[in-house]
Amino acid sequence: MKSGRRPTNRQRKAMEWAGIRDSKEWLVIKSFPYELHIVHRITGRIKEVPI
Repeated sequence: MKSGRRPTNRQRKAMEWAGIRDSKEWLVIKSFPYELHIVHRITGRIKEVPI
């Protein structure tokens, strides 16, 4: 599993807007001005979220 960092408040709001309800379960792998790459803490599933 890739290591990630906890999301900032701005990133959490972007994840909630994209439909991810529990942002505490997700870690940020990469952060671009237009997109977030996140990984689930338990399952290791990777998603791309538009900002």
